[in-house]
Amino acid sequence: MSGVVRTEPLRGEPLRVPGDAFSVVVLLQGYAEPEGVGDAVRADGSVTLVLPQAWGPASGHREPPPEVYEAKTALEEAARGPILVDTAGPWAREALLGALAGQGVAPGDVTLVVGTHGHSDHIGNLGLFPAAALLVSHDFCLPGGHYLPHGLAEEQPLRLGPGLEVWATPGHGGQRDVSVVVAGTALGTVMVVGDVFERDGDEDSWQALSENPVSQEHSRKRVLATADVVVPGHGAPFRVIREASAPETEGLGNSRPDLVIGDKEPTVHR
Repeated sequence: MSGVVRTEPLRGEPLRVPGDAFSVVVLLQGYAEPEGVGDAVRADGSVTLVLPQAWGPASGHREPPPEVYEAKTALEEAARGPILVDTAGPWAREALLGALAGQGVAPGDVTLVVGTHGHSDHIGNLGLFPAAALLVSHDFCLPGGHYLPHGLAEEQPLRLGPGLEVWATPGHGGQRDVSVVVAGTALGTVMVVGDVFERDGDEDSWQALSENPVSQEHSRKRVLATADVVVPGHGAPFRVIREASAPETEGLGNSRPDLVIGDKEPTVHR
């Protein structure tokens, strides 16, 4: 059985996608550019804001959340306010603050920061958000360093709110990378994937940057099977357009299937 996937870049900075429960704003678009001689690269990661529809700047100044000792409740509470997915590198501090201000969000308004993986160009500004809960890779802590176990696994995503989940998508930075899934937007399901995808059209280069290419290939297939829009780590967001030629596979139940394409990477057309 074969599958064909076509991708198309999305333009516009910042890209804003309204949604039923959550909107998605790509605040800073990541990049990776050769610099000088040899293998030197100048790079920074994408930064994405996920905004609950019920939140507004007037509601940003909130009472301290109640003390909770269970991850599910803590995550749902943290998702009531602005959520930041990755923070870029420390050299992007002023650009990040400016981009947040452009959306009417102050650092103190951010209630949850998700770091897709532990590389410096993706979590270099965590210190701007001491009042936020942090989910960095698989480590979840409340303000002040109160860590909570949560059971995240590839078969068990973390639900943060209606249509909002965190998935385990291992490979690029090791076995603990995560992605944020936002369903019900005007463009369908948006996935913010860190460096699971470096950029649109990275099929010939992502393996060289991966700590576990086998796991990452599996994660990439899951993303292509689910997302309508992908926000990659180092490039413009892009649409995913799938051909509906393959028959439905029995026995999938309610689980999220991998892209049914055999053992090879899907054919990608542009």
